[in-house]
Amino acid sequence: MVDNQETLLKVEHLCQYFKAGGGFETKAVDDVSFEIKKGEVFGLVGESGCGKTTTGRSIIKLYDITSGSVYFKGQRICAGTRSYKEAIAKAKKELAEAKDPAEKERLNKLIAEQKEEMKKAKEDHKHADPKLVTQIQMIFQDPIASLDPRMTVRDIIAEGLVIRGERNKEVIDQKVYEMLELVGLVKEHATRYPHEFSGGQRQRIGVARSIIMNPELIIADEPVSALDVSVQAQVINLLNDLRERFGLTIMFIAHDLSVVKYFSDRIGVMYFGKMVELADSDELFAHPLHPYTKSLLSAIPLPDPIYEKARKRIVYNPLAEHDYSVDKPSLREVSPGHFVHCNDAEFERIQKELNA
Repeated sequence: MVDNQETLLKVEHLCQYFKAGGGFETKAVDDVSFEIKKGEVFGLVGESGCGKTTTGRSIIKLYDITSGSVYFKGQRICAGTRSYKEAIAKAKKELAEAKDPAEKERLNKLIAEQKEEMKKAKEDHKHADPKLVTQIQMIFQDPIASLDPRMTVRDIIAEGLVIRGERNKEVIDQKVYEMLELVGLVKEHATRYPHEFSGGQRQRIGVARSIIMNPELIIADEPVSALDVSVQAQVINLLNDLRERFGLTIMFIAHDLSVVKYFSDRIGVMYFGKMVELADSDELFAHPLHPYTKSLLSAIPLPDPIYEKARKRIVYNPLAEHDYSVDKPSLREVSPGHFVHCNDAEFERIQKELNA
């Protein structure tokens, strides 16, 4: 991967909160930022419930994001307003207590700026170019639940083309047959229904449905987690072939680190809605710096009984590992291209570790 590649997708301070019972909020994704370069595979890993899938679904606009921005090919396609509302409320509170005329003028100016930014965010989110958004497609995690059981394979794969306005039946059929052959199926499968296929075949149908739209970015949400190991390899190899053939950029969401290492150029590690580490694939596996990343890597089993007997699991306890009561953490670049979620004290400790 070349450093000067064009940035295809840029995620800035993405927050996705959901209302829970009793008026509480669940912070599924909390202040996550990263970039994906054109032509690369960006892996997103973490345990179940850490916010990986929510991040992918937020990018593709299946959810209205709470706060932050998502830029695709330089244009903002998603924008949340929570941060602007909070900044306005804070400034109004300070304005009510302010005595100095210069301070009042500054706060009034700040409120006007935030209102203008919020208006722009709403406009960008509501009026994002649909043709641009459809250049991002998603392969869903569950190959059974993501396919409509009442639709034939032809209708499932062709649905995107029909929505986009294609009406020529011959053109649609030809395109569907071409996609089926591309993913290792045959055109006779087009008249069948999803329940007539195995898990691996269903996932191939999901891949065909996404690539028929000729996307630039595919968000693959744990596309192999529900499949047997041998079928996993087939689907991964299929994605690799399609990547090379069409020049695809892929955001690969998974919790199987060995698969991610094989397939990804760069990897982001998520924990409880936060991005805790981000680095090149080889760098992350060779020099994990965040305690949670070290814990994840220590859990990878190897087919070596001697190694397995000696392997020691590292347990990650965030309360014991970090003291963020005063010194608050943020995602910081500790070495070129290697980012870690840490505070000032941890940053100094990491620098000493790297320079030792």
